[in-house]
Amino acid sequence: MEPSQPSPSALTRKLPRDHRVDALRGIALLMMLVDHVPDDLLNRITIRNFGFADAAEIFVMLAGYASYLAYGRLIDREGWKTGIHRILARCLKLYLYQTGMTLVFVWTVRQWRHYQPLPEYTIEPQLAHGYSWLWRILTFDALPSYLNILPLYVVLLALFPLIYWVLKRSLWLLIALSVGIWAIANLDPRITIPNWLDPSGWYLNPFGWQFLYILGILGAVWASKNNGDLPYRPWAKALCLAYLAGAFVLCFPYEYWHVPFLRVFPAPPNTGKSTLAIWRLLDIMAIFYLVQSSAALRRISADRIGQSLALLGRNSLEVFACSTVLDLLGRLMFASFGINLWEQLVMNVVGLGLTYALAIPLDRVRQRARAARASSRSVAPATRASE
Repeated sequence: MEPSQPSPSALTRKLPRDHRVDALRGIALLMMLVDHVPDDLLNRITIRNFGFADAAEIFVMLAGYASYLAYGRLIDREGWKTGIHRILARCLKLYLYQTGMTLVFVWTVRQWRHYQPLPEYTIEPQLAHGYSWLWRILTFDALPSYLNILPLYVVLLALFPLIYWVLKRSLWLLIALSVGIWAIANLDPRITIPNWLDPSGWYLNPFGWQFLYILGILGAVWASKNNGDLPYRPWAKALCLAYLAGAFVLCFPYEYWHVPFLRVFPAPPNTGKSTLAIWRLLDIMAIFYLVQSSAALRRISADRIGQSLALLGRNSLEVFACSTVLDLLGRLMFASFGINLWEQLVMNVVGLGLTYALAIPLDRVRQRARAARASSRSVAPATRASE
C-alpha cells in the first residue's frame, strides 16, 4: 500500500503522542553513547553489528517524522510565517549546540594534552594549533569526527518549508525529486558539501541523507491517516523480517564472537554510510515499519520500560549534547590510561547515570510546561464564553 496525498483533515488532526517514536529515539541515543567510544565493549551489541544501518539512520528518519508532526501541522494551523519562524528558531538552537560542543571538544583535547600525551586521531591536526579554524567551525566548513549529525539536521530542517510546500502540491513529485537527488549522490559521491577536515566532504552527505529524512516525513503522513500507525500488512512484516535476517547473517561479527561463519556469500561491496547506500536504507526502513506498525510496541512504549527510554527521546538534543561530551571524555580516558574491565564498567555506569540525571529533570520541566499550555487553552474558550 502506498501513501497518498495528505488531506487537510489528516494534516491538522491532533493524534495522541506516539511513545514508540520517543522510545526508539531514546534507544538510538543510547547506542550513539557507546558507539562513539570505539573501545567500549558495549558497542559490540548495538545494531551496527547486526545489520547495515546504525543509530544515525534511526535518528535522521525520526527527525523527519517529528518534523512533520511538529511543523507541518503548525503551518496548517497558524500559517507559513509562524511555521517558518519556529523552524528558524529551532535551527538556531541546533546551531548553538553544535558550535558549543565543537568548541568544548577542541578546548578539552588541547587542555588534556598539557598533562597526558594523546594519539593524533583524538583531534584533527588542523584544530590542534592556533585559531584560524574558528571561522570554519562557525560556518560548518569544518566538521570534526563524531560531530557531524547536527549540521545535517540543521540543513534538512531548514529545507523543511520547501519540502512541505512540494508535498502539499504533489507527494509523487517530492518522492521523485528526493529519489533522484539520492541516486545522483550515490553515483557520484563527490557531490557533497566541502569539509575542510576531510577531502571527501561531509561524512553524512546531505544529498544522500535527505531521502531518509523525507521518508520519515512520508511515514508521518501515512501514519496520520491511520491513527498514528503504519498500516499492518502480514506480507510487509514478513518481507521486513526476511531482509533483516539476511542482513544479520551478512553483517554479524563472527570473528569477534568466535562462532562459525554463516555467510553463504559476501556482504555487498558498497554499504557506504556517507551517501546512504541502498542496503542501509532498506535496513532502517524495515526496522521503522516493524516498529511503527506494531500495536504491541505501542503498548510497551507507554509502560515503565518504554517510558524510561522515551524520556531520553523527548529531550534528545540535550541528551545528545551531554552524551557527546561524555564520549569525548571516555575516548580520552582510554587513550591515556588504557582499557580494562573496571574502567569500562565505571565509564558506562557513570555515563548512563549522568544521561538520566540530565533527562529526568528536563522531562519534568517539559511535562509541566505542556500541562500549563493545555490548561491555558482550556481556560481561554471558557473565558470568551462568559464575556
